Amino acid sequence: MTIEAPETEIVSQWKVACDGGEGALGHPRVWLVIPHETGFVECPYCDKKYVHQAFAEKAK
Repeated sequence: MTIEAPETEIVSQWKVACDGGEGALGHPRVWLVIPHETGFVECPYCDKKYVHQAFAEKAK
C-alpha cells in the first residue's frame, strides 16, 4: 500500500524546481527531471509530485 503524495502539480516542462513552496520554512531548491517513461517525479524533500501534462490523464 502506498501513501498519496501531499500535493500534485501538472507541469508543461520536463525539468522543474522545487523549494517546498513555503519561503523560509521550505527546503533547499532542487531541480528534478521528469522521466519520459513514467511522466512524473517526486521531490525527495517534501514528496510533492510533479506530473508532465502529457501524462495528466494517467495521474488522475
